[in-house]
Amino acid sequence: MIDAHQSLKRASRWKPWEPALWLAAFVSPLVLPSHAALINEIAIVALFAVSLDLILGYTGIVSLGHAAFFGLGAYTAALFAKYAMPDPLLGLAVAIVASLLLGAVASLTIQRGSDLTRLMVTLGVALILLELANKLDWLTGGADGLQGVNMGPLLGTFSFDLSGRTAAYYSLCVLLVFFLLARRFVHSPFGATLKAIRDNRLRAMAIGVPVASRLAVVYTIAAGLAGAAGALLAQTTGFASLDVFEFHRSADVMLILVVGGTGWLYGGVAGAIVFKLMQDTLSAITPQYWTFWLGLFLVVLVLVGRERLLKPWTWFGKRRPS
Repeated sequence: MIDAHQSLKRASRWKPWEPALWLAAFVSPLVLPSHAALINEIAIVALFAVSLDLILGYTGIVSLGHAAFFGLGAYTAALFAKYAMPDPLLGLAVAIVASLLLGAVASLTIQRGSDLTRLMVTLGVALILLELANKLDWLTGGADGLQGVNMGPLLGTFSFDLSGRTAAYYSLCVLLVFFLLARRFVHSPFGATLKAIRDNRLRAMAIGVPVASRLAVVYTIAAGLAGAAGALLAQTTGFASLDVFEFHRSADVMLILVVGGTGWLYGGVAGAIVFKLMQDTLSAITPQYWTFWLGLFLVVLVLVGRERLLKPWTWFGKRRPS
């Protein structure tokens, strides 16, 4: 028991490179002011990927409908700003609560069935919300999207402008706060039971782990983080459309974790950086065929392997040159 506690404590310690990484992230909008909007997108997608990693990488639940919580957070924040109060932080909190509630209800659908069943059920939840948002056009704007969303100044001081610098810092701060909470969560005894469920659910049940309640809790928390990412997107762009519920949202975040790695929170961050930079660069070079090159990269990544791709001298079984 003491060894397990010490192991969790060691795993939760900050590595020397981690503060440098976050410092570079917060300096980047100042160094690259023309790319502030892209930095904002990366931060939002990274938070979305971290939320999926909680259930996929640490618990072993595969989901193709994670966009349901992302989209609900986006529409909740946009509707709150348009019809109630334009305060960003309050809108963010309301969106998180709404996503948490949906996650708690949806967690009941993953308690039974096989992985294929869960895939279809999670996808079905997202499709239901997509159709609701389309039909309730008097509230959501339907296919035209929810327009005219004007956000108030952040903390009553920092206004959202066209440069995107305020949006970038806002999203980075939210990402850092929730990343730290997720980091603490996965390195706790609770997180250790999630890994036990991922590795062998029957064995976890045999040793007394309450599998059903653990799955419900982690799924609900992941839904809240995804809702926060969706809220950030709506607040920083001033717009919410049916696109936030589309299947490609769930597919893209799955690809991000393929690139960055699962079961490692920084995998979502690294994957988001690589994915968005490749998307931005390739779409500028070949607007019609950028997905081909992205797909080719993913194929090479899977065939070669992430570690070997980062270390070319291992491609042919050779050791690193001395």
